[in-house]
Amino acid sequence: MLRHILTSAVFAGIVAGIFAAVINLWAVIPMVMEGELYESGARTHFAVDGSPQSDAGSPSVFEDPARHIMPAAFSVVVFTGYAFFLVAGFALAERYGHRTTVRSGLIWGLCGFITFQLAPAMGMPPQLPATPGPEVVPRQLWWAMTVVFTATALGLIAFGRGVLPIAIAVALLFAPHIIGAPRLDTYFGFAAPELAAHFAGASLAATALTWTTLGLCCAWFWTKLQQD
Repeated sequence: MLRHILTSAVFAGIVAGIFAAVINLWAVIPMVMEGELYESGARTHFAVDGSPQSDAGSPSVFEDPARHIMPAAFSVVVFTGYAFFLVAGFALAERYGHRTTVRSGLIWGLCGFITFQLAPAMGMPPQLPATPGPEVVPRQLWWAMTVVFTATALGLIAFGRGVLPIAIAVALLFAPHIIGAPRLDTYFGFAAPELAAHFAGASLAATALTWTTLGLCCAWFWTKLQQD
C-alpha cells in the first residue's frame, strides 16, 4: 500500500509539475516579467504628467531560459507534495468503501484547487510583482486557516451523512471570509491595474488546469498500479 502511494504520487507529481511549468511559461510568466519592469522602475504607469498610460508587453521568455529552470523544478516538487495528499486521500476513502476512478480523481483535483487556491484567492488574490500587499505573517496565518477550514468543509460535504455535517461545512466555508483576510489601509502600487487583474485571472486558470491534471494523473496511476 505504502509503495503504491509513493509511486503514484511521484509519477503524478512529475507529470503535473511539468504541465504547470509549461502552462505558466506560456500564460503567466510573461506577465510576471512585465510586472518586474514596473518593480525595477524600467517602466512607469503614471508618468510625470499624470497620464495613466504605459507601454504593454514583456521581454521574451526565451531571452534568459536559465531563469525558468528553478521555477519549473519547484513546480514539480510542490505538485508532488500535493499528489501525496490526494493519493493518501484515495487510500483512506477506499478503506471506507469509496472506489477511486478517473472521474473521482478529477473531482478530487478540483477540490484541491478550491482548497489551496480558489478559496484563499477570495481574500488574497495572486499578487503581481510591484503590487504591494499586507504583512507576510498575518497573510500566511489566514491562508493556513482558510485551507484547513475549506478542506474540512469539503470532506464533510463529500463523506458526511445528515444535516449536521452539511451545516458545519457551510459554517467552515464562510468563516475565514467573515473573519476577513489582512488588508492594506490604503491602495497604492506601481504596476498597471489591468495587468494585475489579468495576472490574477491567468494564475487561477493555470492552477485550475494543473490541479485537474494532477487529480486525473493521481487516479490513473493509483488504479493502474493496484491492477498490476
